Amino acid sequence: MIDSVRRARWVLPAACALLAACGPHAPPADAVVATALRREGSAIAVPAASPLRKALQMAPAAQTTFERPISVPGVIEADPARLVKIVPPVGGRIERVYKGLGDAVRAGEPLLTLDSADLAQATSDAHKAQAALALAEHALTRQQDLVNAEIAARKDLEQAQSDHAQAQSEAHRAQSRLSQLGGALGRGNGREYTLNAPISGHVIDLSGAQGGFWNDTNAPLMTVADLSKVWLTASVQEKDLAAVFVGQQAKIVLNAYPGEQLRGRVAYVGQVFDADTRTVKVRVALDNAAGRLRPGMFASAVFSGASHEAITVPASALIQDGFETRVFIERSPWTFEARNVKTGAQIGSQVEIASGLKAGERIVVKDGVLLND
Repeated sequence: MIDSVRRARWVLPAACALLAACGPHAPPADAVVATALRREGSAIAVPAASPLRKALQMAPAAQTTFERPISVPGVIEADPARLVKIVPPVGGRIERVYKGLGDAVRAGEPLLTLDSADLAQATSDAHKAQAALALAEHALTRQQDLVNAEIAARKDLEQAQSDHAQAQSEAHRAQSRLSQLGGALGRGNGREYTLNAPISGHVIDLSGAQGGFWNDTNAPLMTVADLSKVWLTASVQEKDLAAVFVGQQAKIVLNAYPGEQLRGRVAYVGQVFDADTRTVKVRVALDNAAGRLRPGMFASAVFSGASHEAITVPASALIQDGFETRVFIERSPWTFEARNVKTGAQIGSQVEIASGLKAGERIVVKDGVLLND
């Protein structure tokens, strides 16, 4: 911008010099400049014969309702409440895979089966515990009959009662362990573990194949996600956090679909800053029934700030001179004066003026750089 301003400062003198060099009958350069602009103290007048009158355009500064937009980068993510990383509670050999990567599943449908020695051990323990409980129950019944017939001592009955309570507790523990692993007494061969879908959705990750062994009970073997609704997760800078709130409207443009604009509302504002980027995660819930939004897609989000009354001017009216931003005020017809202003946010071609200008003041909105000497 500075370079363009500097070039513009020399457009008029250069043109004048060119006219002066065209021949002996051309007017002197100083005469051409004098007819284009005339300085009157701090003001710049444009004479009636100046060609600049055809180039310059003026308009009043407008007072409008202005919303400061907050533009931030974002990414599409799966809703954590609709995504399950499935970890089998037992290890074993994968016998069959029912659902592959990308397949749709319904809650309760089988995903794969494992031939598991862990499940076989748990089944065996449950059978042993049930047999021990049955034996303890028979012993308790016999001791009760003997005591009633005054054949056995009371302490033998108490011992039988204790043995029965322990056997009952062990049977309950073994059965609970078997149920936790997905098995049940009397079902199947006691070795086959079936992994069922906990939610409806799609398989978005699969780490095993039929015939392979899976012994890491801490790593997910499969991931199922319901992507009918997804999150846009945006990173809002610390300076903009005060202007973002739950329920706020957001306009979203995805890199994959540049000509389309999605709309949503802020559903969550993070409570913790990222120490490295000094940003806060802000999430917008988006409907994805058509399945076009995929986790990992990059996007940009624009949050609408609180509306307020502001003075706005076209961006073409602003002239950058070093570190200063200025506009040219029309003091009287075709007489102008430069004034420094402070700018705010920009929406489209309109720029907010924070200070230095009043509503209704006429300013140069086009080719004002020709006055910037």
